Amino acid sequence: MIFGATGDLAVRKLFPSLYRLFQKGKLDKFAVIGVARRPLTTEEFQNSVKDSVITALGKKEKIDEFISHFYYQSHDVADSSSYQNLKNLAQQIDDKYELEGNRIFYLAMAPEFFGPIALHLKSDGLTDVTGYKRLVIEKPFGHDLESAKVLNNQIRKAFSESEVYRIDHYLGKEMVRNIEVIRFANAIFEPLWNNRYISNIQITSSETLGVEERGRYYETSGALRDMVQNHMMQMVALLAMEPPIKLTTDEIRSEKVRVFRSLRMIKGDKINKYFVRGQYGAGLVEDQQVPEYRAEPMVDNESNTETFVAGKIMIDNFRWAGVPFYIRTGKRMTTKSTKIVVQFKDIPMNLYYQPEKLLNPNLLVIHIQPEEGITLHLNAKKAGGHLNAQEVKLSFANTGIHAMNTPEGYEKLLYDCMRGDATNFTHWDEVAYSWAFVDNISEVWEKTKAEDYPNYESGTMGPKAADELLEKDGFFWWPVNALDVDICK
Repeated sequence: MIFGATGDLAVRKLFPSLYRLFQKGKLDKFAVIGVARRPLTTEEFQNSVKDSVITALGKKEKIDEFISHFYYQSHDVADSSSYQNLKNLAQQIDDKYELEGNRIFYLAMAPEFFGPIALHLKSDGLTDVTGYKRLVIEKPFGHDLESAKVLNNQIRKAFSESEVYRIDHYLGKEMVRNIEVIRFANAIFEPLWNNRYISNIQITSSETLGVEERGRYYETSGALRDMVQNHMMQMVALLAMEPPIKLTTDEIRSEKVRVFRSLRMIKGDKINKYFVRGQYGAGLVEDQQVPEYRAEPMVDNESNTETFVAGKIMIDNFRWAGVPFYIRTGKRMTTKSTKIVVQFKDIPMNLYYQPEKLLNPNLLVIHIQPEEGITLHLNAKKAGGHLNAQEVKLSFANTGIHAMNTPEGYEKLLYDCMRGDATNFTHWDEVAYSWAFVDNISEVWEKTKAEDYPNYESGTMGPKAADELLEKDGFFWWPVNALDVDICK
């Protein structure tokens, strides 16, 4: 059951992802009930699903068979009679398709409806099933730690923690999932994956888009809550976690939680020494003049909301003591890119020093989007010359080999949910610890007005203070364009 079935998420992501699973034979006995306020017939709903799939994928193979599994019910989320009608429809469909009473409730709606819907599902009998029941929830999970606790308490009255699947779509991305394999399946990396050999790790997630039509949401969220609390913190946890005893959901989650427990909590006056905020001004993006954030629709013309965050995260445990994890994320930046750069320490003595050129450090770059792959930056002898070293790149391009066969994030996460694999969904403990960390920052920023907004031009990589954050430690941001993976055609 997809609550919010006429919304943007369902149309752009969920329906095409379900169709791909159907095409691959991973959906056999299944049915989908679309639930939304809008009055539609099942036939109209099926046609909209068909349009969604064709628009997204351009495919029509077995499309009529696929959409025949879709049903629709107009629904009032606050009305128990609507839930009773939904229960009756679900029972009929369950018998028709022999679904053994298995139910997945996907809440693709505004967060304020999560708790009330979960409570209604319980009180109106929709969770009384003979098979499994699972609740899938989109971010944001709360607005801060206290609101997240309230929401979690509501949901836990209807579903156990093992039945709650909190989606972070970054955890569905192929190369984010690859972080664990790169680390734990390669003897050349794991022995070096510590503070003896790594000088710093940089995570950049930049967008060229502005807030578009999401001004009202973004004004209450900002880049800190929209990106750092979930996506960025999850990548930090995967990069920093200890090897799990086994590759099971509980063991992997346990190691990620240990990372969150080891975070150095930054408070008060120290916040601005470790974190930088920014807001985009007018500028050129892809040769188009774009307005400043404060001129966007539904945005306060004196807004204090950050559209950019850069920060230094320290993990106070034996493996990572002294190694900064730098993160930056923002809108209206130079390029759309998500990359992880692991910078290894310089060798003790540079035998190949050239006065005009310093020897490059070794880098491991994990390309997450838009390209997917891995690049290892090494030094090797320059052909034909004396023993002069030059940088060489060893690259693996995931998109080059698999082309369009790389599963889209939602497709993988939906399939994981159906199989009951919660490894790539966030546990409540991860949510709580990351909110506790982020709340310290947002508390200070909300109390103090940023005097320099807007402080970076659209089409740049953020405010100057973000560069100075690394310069203080003797580092600099690696330019994401210069680290592009070589895409094999």
